[in-house]
Amino acid sequence: MNIAKVVVDVPASQTNKIYDYSIPEHLIGIIEVGMRVIVPFGPRTIMGYVLDLTDHSDVKQLKAIKSLMDFSPILTKELIQLGKWLADYTMSFYISAFQAMLPQALKADYQKLLHRLTTALLPEPLEIAFAGRDYLDVEELNKFDLPLTIVKKSIADGDVEMIYQVNRRDNYKKQMMVKKSATIEQLDEYGANLSNRAKKQRLLVQYLADLNEPISLKTFLAKMKTTRQTLQPLIDQKLIKLYEEEVYRHPFDDQSIQRTEPLALKEQQKKALESITATCSEQSHDVFVLHGVTGSGKTEVYLQAIAHVIREDKEAIVLVPEISLTPQMVNRFKSRFGSDVAVMHSALSKGERFDEWRKIHRKEVKVVVGARSAIFVPFENLGLIIIDEEHEASYKQEDHPRYHVKDVAIERAKYHSCPVVLGSATPSLETFARAHKEVYQLLPMPERSNFSEMPHVEIVDMRDELHAGNRTMFSRKLKETIEDRLAKKEQIVLFLNRRGYSTFVMCRDCGDVIQCPHCDISLTYHRKQNRLKCHYCNYQEAVPTQCPSCESETIRYFGTGTQKIEEALNQLIPEARIIRMDVDTTTRKGSHERLLKQFGQKQADILLGTQMIAKGLDFPDVTLVGVLAADSLLNLPDFRAAERTFQLLTQVSGRAGRHKLVGEVIIQTYTPEHYSIEFARNYDYQGFYEREMALRKAFQYPPYYYLTLITVSHPNINKAQEVTRTISQLLGKYLSSETKILGPTPSPIERIKNRYRFQCMIKYKNEPNQREVLARILLYYEEMMRKNDLLIQIDLQPYQLM
Repeated sequence: MNIAKVVVDVPASQTNKIYDYSIPEHLIGIIEVGMRVIVPFGPRTIMGYVLDLTDHSDVKQLKAIKSLMDFSPILTKELIQLGKWLADYTMSFYISAFQAMLPQALKADYQKLLHRLTTALLPEPLEIAFAGRDYLDVEELNKFDLPLTIVKKSIADGDVEMIYQVNRRDNYKKQMMVKKSATIEQLDEYGANLSNRAKKQRLLVQYLADLNEPISLKTFLAKMKTTRQTLQPLIDQKLIKLYEEEVYRHPFDDQSIQRTEPLALKEQQKKALESITATCSEQSHDVFVLHGVTGSGKTEVYLQAIAHVIREDKEAIVLVPEISLTPQMVNRFKSRFGSDVAVMHSALSKGERFDEWRKIHRKEVKVVVGARSAIFVPFENLGLIIIDEEHEASYKQEDHPRYHVKDVAIERAKYHSCPVVLGSATPSLETFARAHKEVYQLLPMPERSNFSEMPHVEIVDMRDELHAGNRTMFSRKLKETIEDRLAKKEQIVLFLNRRGYSTFVMCRDCGDVIQCPHCDISLTYHRKQNRLKCHYCNYQEAVPTQCPSCESETIRYFGTGTQKIEEALNQLIPEARIIRMDVDTTTRKGSHERLLKQFGQKQADILLGTQMIAKGLDFPDVTLVGVLAADSLLNLPDFRAAERTFQLLTQVSGRAGRHKLVGEVIIQTYTPEHYSIEFARNYDYQGFYEREMALRKAFQYPPYYYLTLITVSHPNINKAQEVTRTISQLLGKYLSSETKILGPTPSPIERIKNRYRFQCMIKYKNEPNQREVLARILLYYEEMMRKNDLLIQIDLQPYQLM
């Protein structure tokens, strides 16, 4: 096998194919499928992945692979097959699919260098820049204010060439170790020759005599209360040896985690577990929907199902939404399975994630707990995949490749002949509809595992509060109940779906709202920094003292964010100790964990937060949950708005009264009559499902119809609109007559980062030609996308319509 089929690291439509490269003599038999290689590509040198090996190529003149980046494959044969499927399924580039599977540390950095080819003098500015060196980083040219015409001419004359260097990111952590390399006799002899004043050396010799295992230099110096200089005589006499050893970064303190034993299961848990383990043992593929109310003991079912899989010498993947990946959740798995667990999520540093991935790659662990991308871990003997809170929108990747975790999990489970478990108190309508049709198997768990009552839910109409003269963000009922819980030394969770201080800043004279100059969205006021921020493009500006339009000084803050709630709470109930959890307070590493630990240790009475506190938290003393603005999701232009509101309210309500104390939930809303709020109040999933399904059928939305969203963006509004109109016309012409084409219409947020956005939507029940037609449209616009800054995004399963 002397030819490798390689996919190159250039995510573009014209390079979205597999290239043949010859394998140099010294690498034949060493290169394997799934390795990373460095290959020449046009004028550049770039990274690529070897997808196959062969003896034949139709290309006459093959370029040779330059070098190898790995000594063992980082992509398994199954992952290569999965990557090809994923690229075709989501209409993405092959390279994007493979890059999505690997940690950031395994992606390459590229450096552009100028290489001097002549000993003759170069033009003076270039000679100064090179300063006697043979290589010059192109980034450095900016410092010298060097005209690019001089560089171009020197390249054309053959005096200088541009080269591209691939830099690795996979930095391995190493530590210095101390190893005894002398016998007891040699140490005794050395000690006997020491003068009486060499007390430290004598202590070192005594310690070394008892040292059997190598020890880290840092630990050794700390124990002996000494410095590295004192070791030099021992090194010179060859009594000890210093050497470097590769170590893992440990993001979790495994030593402090107490091991737990399996709990006795209730009848509903036993039934669910038996169905899952029977399928595991039979090595057959099935999809289970574990529909359990909050607090029904789903996690214990997961843990015992995983234990069964480990006993059968197989591996398990557990996916949890990023915001539920709390230290509490991680500890549940670590305390049951110890060092058999690897954890993958965005709060880890790049190096920590790389080390967790290496543990999996080296088959040192059996269980992976992680967020969305953990579905791609390189397990080769998978026995079970669990997706907790399967209804979560964060399981959909919004960039290339636009995959949904559920589809990838099912594809992998088919390959490994193992089950997928989709767990949720509020499954997505698509999932529940499939369970109804018996495409998936439904496992109901309708009771809390400790048989405690579901918390009582009270709806407060905020319109009545306004009429009664209450203009605060807290209804009288919520304020009284908070005070009651504080008096009883119980804890409270307050939920608001917005961060920041105010949602917008407006002039009361002319009504002008301060907008982002690059996006069609109002700026959010952040009080702590006293700045206005755009949550789409990160634009920031100072808060104006007068209106930019009419110069009036009546600038006011409207809407409510978590910062504003915190301030209002401090004024209203000054004795309450508050922890605020949102994106702004949890940016630093470990802050999420620290805040939850403080709340768990009762260092605060109230936990105030955004979506990140809605799931996975389990505190025994929380007896009150307050939802401050239940309508915030309802007003979004999205057909899933009611479903998301119902899910969120049900999830948040489940944080109260999870143990012995009785829980209560107060939901504040301006639309108490909305069916999603009514059904959430009674925990009536079935009622909500039937009502929402009737509406989805009437308006032709999923799960009755499939959707495809095409978004076109361009700096020129007319160009964006014109291209979208042409695409709509082409779709109407080539797709079947039963398929509906909606649009072109401006996107709900028409401009982001100075690009205008238009969209059209395809609604269909069965459209076998869709992918082919869309591929032809992309081909038609390929040149314009490359040269004219046009962007066409196709989402075959849209979860965000904004």
